[in-house]
Amino acid sequence: SSAAFLQSLGVRGAEDQEQIDNMAITKEEDVQMMLVCKTHLGTRNCDYRMKRYVFRRTVDGIHIIHLGKAWEKLMVAARVIVAVENPSDIIVASQRPYGSRAVLKFSQYTGALAMAGRWMPGTLTNQITTKYLEPRLLIVTDPRTDAQALKEASYASIPVIALCDTDSPTEHVDIAIPANNKGKESIALLYWLLAREVQYLRGTLSRSQPWDVMVDSFFWRDPEELERQEEMDQGFQEWSKPAEDWNAQAAPAENWDAPAGGAAGDASWDAAGGADDWSAPAAQGATADGQGW
Repeated sequence: SSAAFLQSLGVRGAEDQEQIDNMAITKEEDVQMMLVCKTHLGTRNCDYRMKRYVFRRTVDGIHIIHLGKAWEKLMVAARVIVAVENPSDIIVASQRPYGSRAVLKFSQYTGALAMAGRWMPGTLTNQITTKYLEPRLLIVTDPRTDAQALKEASYASIPVIALCDTDSPTEHVDIAIPANNKGKESIALLYWLLAREVQYLRGTLSRSQPWDVMVDSFFWRDPEELERQEEMDQGFQEWSKPAEDWNAQAAPAENWDAPAGGAAGDASWDAAGGADDWSAPAAQGATADGQGW
């Protein structure tokens, strides 16, 4: 029985080792993506409670966030999210425009309730309102801009996960994910990593295969920029259409050359007597003007 027990332990150990190896590979790739998306760039100011997550400070005075700690806190946050049985009991809020698209995409892949845009005061405290909610977990993009949601969560004793920059206040925040929460690429990547890890832990996605959803789908896109791109595309189409017509009309040029060299054309112009007629009235007009003066 002891041999069987040891053998079972060995099998579990091998499986665990494989998972650990996969996580080590993903961690390295994730940290590289974080560097590309500038997740490590903090601000010039640093809250004393965020000092533990600061790696060093640049010559310009910008605090650099420790990406290893940021990744670990992402994994902790994913485990907390998975612990909630009903995904719709999780609220993901973002008053910051850069996080609105990421929040909606995160809710699409995890089943959470997204609240992008303005937070309606009293959502978690005023029971009379029709939009009153009783979530089991709140995720916010920025503790400063989402201060109202954070305050209401503290009144209702709701645990909070927040993306915290170096200058973010951490009052009423239970799990702070240290990262740049001001860049659209950084916010999108963090929500993408969180959504992927939640799917890994739930078993809907295997760690051995990469997630086929691109990070680009989480990026916030400016409506004005989209309109400008559409206008450019329309303009390109309008310019490309006449080019085809010009090529099609290029053939009749040969027909124009044919009558120009023909005898019938010359005869018609000579028959009109245009040269003589034009010179005659010009001369009459000149003598008339001379007499008038």
